[in-house]
Amino acid sequence: MYHLYFGPWEGTIMSSKSLVEICLHGRGGQGSVTAANLLVAAALDDGNKGVQAFPFFGAERRGAPVRAFARVSENEIHLRSEVYNPDIVIVLDESIMEIVDVLKGLKKDGKILINTRKKPEDFDFSKKFKVATVDATGIAIKHNILVGGIPVVNTPILGSVPRILDKVTLASIQKAIKNKWKGGLSEINVKATKDAYDTTEVNF
Repeated sequence: MYHLYFGPWEGTIMSSKSLVEICLHGRGGQGSVTAANLLVAAALDDGNKGVQAFPFFGAERRGAPVRAFARVSENEIHLRSEVYNPDIVIVLDESIMEIVDVLKGLKKDGKILINTRKKPEDFDFSKKFKVATVDATGIAIKHNILVGGIPVVNTPILGSVPRILDKVTLASIQKAIKNKWKGGLSEINVKATKDAYDTTEVNF
C-alpha cells in the first residue's frame, strides 16, 4: 500500500530496523517536496511496502527555508509524526546550513547529502557523520533545468540518493521522473540524475 501524507501528525513510535527516515532541507521553489514525493514513489517501485512523504508547513514564499520528510521501510509504516531523528539528511541548498541546523537530530551513524562543489572532507562534521556531496546546481545549469533563470536541483540531487540509500535504485528514480513529466522535460531530468549519480563523492 502506498502511504503518502501531506502534513505532520502525532502518532505511535514505530521501531523497525528496516525503517529509514529522511529530512530534506531546501528553499521555496527548489522542489524539496517534489523530491520527497519522487523518492518514495521510486522506493515503492523498488519493493518497499511502506513509504511516506510530507512537507513541514511554514513560510512558503520563494527562497524561504523549506523542510520535507520521507520514510521508507520494507514494512507498513504506522508513524504519523514529523521526522525528528533522521537517518539521512539531504541539503538542496548549501547556504541553508548558515541559518538552519541541518544536523539537528541526525543519528550517530547518519548520512548527509549536500548540494555543493566541495568535497565531503571539506566539512568538519565529516569526521562524525557520513557525508556525500554533488554539484547538483552545476548539473541543473548544464541540463537547463531552470525556472525563471534559477536552477532547480531536486531531480539532479535525487540521482545521488542511490549512492547513499540501498533501498532505492537509480532506475526507479528515473522511472518516477518519467511518470511525472513527459517528453523533453522528462529526458533532461533523467540525464541529470545519471550525471549526479556518476559524480557524487562520498567519505564512506
